[in-house]
Parts: sequence; C-alpha cells; structure tokens
Amino acid sequence: MAELTKLEAKLGEVTGLAMAAQDAGKKVKRLAEGEADDLVQQLEQMVREAAETEERCVELASGFEGKKTAILDEARATKSKASEMLSTYLDSDSDALDGFEFLTMAEAGELGHWAVLQELTQRAGNAELQGLVEWALPIQQRHFAAVSDGSLKLAAEEDPSEPA
Repeated sequence: MAELTKLEAKLGEVTGLAMAAQDAGKKVKRLAEGEADDLVQQLEQMVREAAETEERCVELASGFEGKKTAILDEARATKSKASEMLSTYLDSDSDALDGFEFLTMAEAGELGHWAVLQELTQRAGNAELQGLVEWALPIQQRHFAAVSDGSLKLAAEEDPSEPA
C-alpha cells in the first residue's frame, strides 16, 4: 500500500469525517423528530452537505496518483472511529439535546480537521485541494454554529431542576 503524506492522510480524515457526519446527522434527526421538528430540516441540509463533501473529497483523492485507495482506507478508518464514538455517546436513552451536544463535539472536531488541512494545503501549494478547503471550511463553520445554537435552544427548553 502507498505511504501517505500528512496532507494526503488529512484528506482521508476529513473524507471519513464527512462520511460519519451523514450517519450522525441521520441519527440525531431521528432523535429530534417530534421533539425539535424545527431543527430537523437543518439536519437534513447538513447530511446533504456532508454527502457532497464526501463526493468532492473522493473525487479529489482520485487525483493523487496511486494513492486513492490508501486515502480512502484512511477515510474508512476515521469513519469507523467516529461511528464508535457516536454509538458510545448516543444510547437508547438519548434525546434531541444529547444528539445536538454530540454533534457540537463532532462538528468542532471536523472544523478543526479542516483548519489543519487548510494550513497543510497552503504550505503544500496544492491549488485543487485549496479550492476544496475554501469551499468546505465555511460550511463546517456554519455546521458548528448551527449545532451549537441548536444545543442551546434545546437546553433553554429544559427544566434545570428536573431529575436527569
């Protein structure tokens, strides 16, 4: 298998996080249905954008001659780790607030990965990857803000003196 550079490995990681974001968004959407219907449409959009991000990442990975398979292996490994975190954090007792709190952590991590990729890309001078980062980073910033706001909205509806 081809050895990846740090830049290529980071592309694999953000690809895997986009894959995992689709599953997480769908799971939290199920938790929010009937409890926070106003946030469901937002989650649907986030899932669509995560799918588009994955597609763009995979397309770009194809341009790394002889490394696409290794980049996608890195993506699958990252998705697996993120999926494990999701299943650990959200159990059968979880509600919409739990889901949005998880997404806040996940989106913060994803945003951080994209920021690191941006730095690596600028130093490498890869114009195609820079274009992807410039497209994806504002979306990730918006996703993080949206789930943070959603968490606070749901928390505001909670009775703080009610038993957990």
